[in-house]
Amino acid sequence: MKTFLSVVPVALLLLTLASCDKDDNNNNSNEEPTAAALVNAAYVPLQWLNSYNSAFLEGLTEVLASINAGGASELSRLEPHTKNDVVIELFSDPYTSIGAANLAIEKIEAAPVSANLTQAQKDYQIARAKFIRGHSYFKLVQTFGEVPILTSDAIVGERKSIDEVYQQAVDNLTEAAEHLPAYDPQKSNPSQAAVNVILAKLYLTWGQKPVTVAEIQSIANSQTDPTKPAPDAAKLQLAVEYANAVIANTQYHLLSNFNDIWGVNHENNAEVIFSVRHDGDDIDDFGNHQTHCGFTWPKNPRTDPHLSYADVTLKNRIPDGDARKFLSYVTRVDYADGTIDTLDWPVSVVRPGKWIHRTAASDVLTATDEQPNNIDRIDYRYAEVLLVKAEALYFLGRTGEALPVINQLRTRAGVATLTALTAQDLYAEWDKEFAFELKRWFNLVRWRNYISTVKTALEGFEYIKDEYASIASIEAAFPDVEGINYPLYVKLHENQLAKKNNLKGKLYRLPIPAGYEYEDLGITPQNPGY
Repeated sequence: MKTFLSVVPVALLLLTLASCDKDDNNNNSNEEPTAAALVNAAYVPLQWLNSYNSAFLEGLTEVLASINAGGASELSRLEPHTKNDVVIELFSDPYTSIGAANLAIEKIEAAPVSANLTQAQKDYQIARAKFIRGHSYFKLVQTFGEVPILTSDAIVGERKSIDEVYQQAVDNLTEAAEHLPAYDPQKSNPSQAAVNVILAKLYLTWGQKPVTVAEIQSIANSQTDPTKPAPDAAKLQLAVEYANAVIANTQYHLLSNFNDIWGVNHENNAEVIFSVRHDGDDIDDFGNHQTHCGFTWPKNPRTDPHLSYADVTLKNRIPDGDARKFLSYVTRVDYADGTIDTLDWPVSVVRPGKWIHRTAASDVLTATDEQPNNIDRIDYRYAEVLLVKAEALYFLGRTGEALPVINQLRTRAGVATLTALTAQDLYAEWDKEFAFELKRWFNLVRWRNYISTVKTALEGFEYIKDEYASIASIEAAFPDVEGINYPLYVKLHENQLAKKNNLKGKLYRLPIPAGYEYEDLGITPQNPGY
């Protein structure tokens, strides 16, 4: 047995429910707030995870470039390893949540019912803990495959089967739903709708039969996708049913304007089902660095972005006239003082704009000078419910039912509705609706077309061409263009070549990493290829 105290921060474990060590006659007025604090500790790592670490998963696809040194750059070059800091966070942060949730459940269950901690309050806080535990196991099994199931603060080194981990997530989420409200106006609080959307996505993923160790072993060092098997129809039907449960809740719906989903002024809108709350650096535990990293730096477009789209051609994935293009692929930002950021050739590179602080909604993206990291990150929104339902119906062979669901999104986007539905139509709709929302790698892995999709995209990229290999070659190719940001495009060229050379089947999973202090966690066996 391997203790997991090295993964769960000591500060979280020091939290105790005061009444647990006192007799029943002690009326402690802090009992309910302390119970809430215990559970809140399990949500703190979700801020770490979703602030920016999860964004780096997009680097495993063709979409994202991180061109500076560090763990993000390694992922963006398709070079993950067991001591990569981002991989460590992606593994350890969910387990930190799970460990804190286990502690909270243990302490709250042992606490006596009193005027200050009613049974209903106990049930609600335990439900919150079970929700984040189920949410975390789903994240882990998608990213790493078979993983240990943590009991208390100790972890057994043996990895559990994929089915066992999925079932663990299902059990936690369904038990949580019994004592959660159907709707909560503060979307960073779990609700029955949040449970239902996660279960819909979980069964969609589980129902398409996650890639096994043996399958990855056979393709680990090749550029071959595993064969897609026939789906588990029963699980896909459950995906449809859980999606329908969200749709039946009239508190949630598509906003009429796609651009109104985003920004501090639009938090907790009717499209958001579950979000991760961020009040900004030095206020909450960890601000939302998707704001900063995706828009580095305001009024300094020539400065290397921390995160950006990997190539200029990506903006063509959403055609002009589609309302989703405006904030998905930003090529220009205006400011009140007349400054203009050109986020495109030859100065910079196209950026994601969903987390840019705007001064107003208009046809021109006008940004504030400061970009604090205080925008809540949307984990699940209503559009995903529709796409989950449509995908499940498609793979059940019920394309006639899937079409009107897909067309709701296309109508909102202002583009022509489809009269027939192919797999490629489905995949493209996910790409357009959720550009840079941390869905793509999970989608490609679920569809088992990860290798072929990334390889084909790289072959059509602009910056992978030989003329971007050096400053001299760029000058020779574009002798009449002034103001080219030569170093940036050379770095993007190098990033794309690395992706092309390092693209392997092993990347259907990340490696089981070391712990926060690079210690061996004793979890065996390692994923194939690492």
